[in-house]
Amino acid sequence: MYIAKENRYEKMTYNCCGRSGLKLPALSLGMWHNFGSVNDVENMKKILFTAFDNGITHFDLANNYGPVYGSAEANMGRILKSDLMPYRNEMIISSKAGYDMWKGPYGNGGSRKYLIASLDESLKRMGIDYVDIFYHHRPDPETPLEETMAALDQIVRSGKALYVGISNYNREQTSKAYEILQKQGTPFVIHQPRYSMLDRWIEEDGLKDFLFENGIGCIAFSPLAQGVLTGKYLTGIPKDSRIGSGKSPYLHEKDLDTEKLEKVRRLDEIAKERGQSLTQLALSWILRDGKVTSVLIGASRPEQILENIKALENTSYSEEELKKIDEILN
Repeated sequence: MYIAKENRYEKMTYNCCGRSGLKLPALSLGMWHNFGSVNDVENMKKILFTAFDNGITHFDLANNYGPVYGSAEANMGRILKSDLMPYRNEMIISSKAGYDMWKGPYGNGGSRKYLIASLDESLKRMGIDYVDIFYHHRPDPETPLEETMAALDQIVRSGKALYVGISNYNREQTSKAYEILQKQGTPFVIHQPRYSMLDRWIEEDGLKDFLFENGIGCIAFSPLAQGVLTGKYLTGIPKDSRIGSGKSPYLHEKDLDTEKLEKVRRLDEIAKERGQSLTQLALSWILRDGKVTSVLIGASRPEQILENIKALENTSYSEEELKKIDEILN
């Protein structure tokens, strides 16, 4: 039986999620990859225990994380039951619905029918009564935004989620959702966008500043650009990488053009000057200005958790460093 370390909260940084009282660790564990039916349960346990032992209290899931769909939540449920349930009150567990989950017209999107049914199934898979945060995973142009936001409000009022959030909405869509949720009095506390040194659309779109100015938390996913910002591709494509295995639908060899690799090489030089790995640079850069609440990291082995946490040792940047980085990225 797992027993958590007594000193687990000593080194982690916790940030308030916007203007709410909810605090998230500066690094959260995403379970998008490596927690499906094709993965080893004992390794999953090692990853989760290492994260929790080092103050990572937030575990991020979605209904269709796997493969197969639902298997990441089912595995989380098994590990909660066997080891982690005594610590449930110390954990933030989040889930989402919005993308493809089951066959037919009610298996994706933003309808009340889909969102409420999906969350009910997620709770069954994890063996818990509520999630701490429930997200609508993506905008749905076929469903009125008012219906989607009303469903999120109902979910909170039913006790099945404590807070709600949205993901993959742009600034304009977020502003409209915010207005509706404000009127309803729904605890809308967080937005989960894609954000990395190589993908800064939330800065260009104005979303990042909108969230900060309106007291909404921001948690970044894909902070390492699907592994490109780990530096693993600087000397070629490893066979066991996402590109090398050919299993990633999000990253392909054609995405690693000469220009992008040159940027990564120059960023790696700055990381070395700061005494960081490229991974640590990429994570700490996202947290540099205090406008991002937490960064979602993934891991295929526990050692990666420890490597990533070291990024928090130095999240401050000089004006000269920021200027150099901007020159590279631009």
